[in-house]
Amino acid sequence: MTTGHVFIATSLDGFIARPDGDIDWLHEIDAAGEDHGYDAMMESVDGLIMGRKTFEKVLTFQDWPYTKPVFVLSRTLDADAIPATLREFIKVTTAEPQVLMAELNQKGWHSVYVDGGQTIQSFLRNGLIDTLRIARLPRLIGRGVPLFGMLETDVFLEHVETRSFSSGLVSSLYRVKV
Repeated sequence: MTTGHVFIATSLDGFIARPDGDIDWLHEIDAAGEDHGYDAMMESVDGLIMGRKTFEKVLTFQDWPYTKPVFVLSRTLDADAIPATLREFIKVTTAEPQVLMAELNQKGWHSVYVDGGQTIQSFLRNGLIDTLRIARLPRLIGRGVPLFGMLETDVFLEHVETRSFSSGLVSSLYRVKV
């Protein structure tokens, strides 16, 4: 089965964005020259799955950051919202997480990068996340979009490693126990 992997940054108080979705605070840390493992993670996945809000935020970046296929989970996003230059890389889908992962498995995908707060929460609730790499930045933003939401049952994690960097960023890798 295709496995889901999370690679995300949070404020020390657990938020992935401000209440309005802004992530300006992520770029204010001086982490130049630090290898947090992003490139290695991207090399290890076949593509990405993200939610509409994350997709819309990424569209505001100066350059499209991905060279791999991207599936955007949305019931409201119009295909016309995808720039013509990106349409060959991006597919909007209303498929439920389990259905999408089964489809990707049939296509031969081994692993996928899952991004976006609600999407990560949904994939966790459905047992579709294998690992979570969470980078905590040395900043409190007080309120915003939490990484984790309500769960019907506990999700047990195995701590694999933690690395700290001179910028103050602390990155921990967890494996979801089944």
